[in-house]
Amino acid sequence: MAKLRAVECREFIKAVVEKAEAMRVPVAIAIVNAEGHLLALERMDDAGFVTPDTAHSKAWTVAAFRTMSPRFQDGLIIQQWFKERNPQMLMNASVFSGGKVVVSGGCAPVFKGDELVGCYGISGGTSDQDEIMGRYAREKVGWAYKPEHDDMPPDVKEHVNQLYDSVGLGERKL
Repeated sequence: MAKLRAVECREFIKAVVEKAEAMRVPVAIAIVNAEGHLLALERMDDAGFVTPDTAHSKAWTVAAFRTMSPRFQDGLIIQQWFKERNPQMLMNASVFSGGKVVVSGGCAPVFKGDELVGCYGISGGTSDQDEIMGRYAREKVGWAYKPEHDDMPPDVKEHVNQLYDSVGLGERKL
């Protein structure tokens, strides 16, 4: 069973901070394991006091939903899926999870091979800024946000691609 290690989390956090400083946007970064348990959390100086909780909730949400369905690729997809189907259910999920469900850009799963090993959340910028930082850090440290072998059913893949198109991320085709 593959695991996400603390040293790997520190490298990811360092890369996010590097990009955040270049963008002049202080953030908090949280990383959880596949079960949603916190592995690492850092708040940059001048980041809002609520950003660590938000980053943690973003990461937890991706872990929770990604383990339910390959349809939930990241926070943007989760947000759009609920927006199109049942926004009230998203609010209810936040309530029954004690406020842990938060969906936005800047959060995604982390895979080693085909195994989900964790998820990250970034909070402090706009959804787009958080997303840019996450992508930059992922690429810098070599974290995969998709399984190595694509076994997603074609209809699910088509649906995810439609959701990406609807949030302006059509270049992220599966």
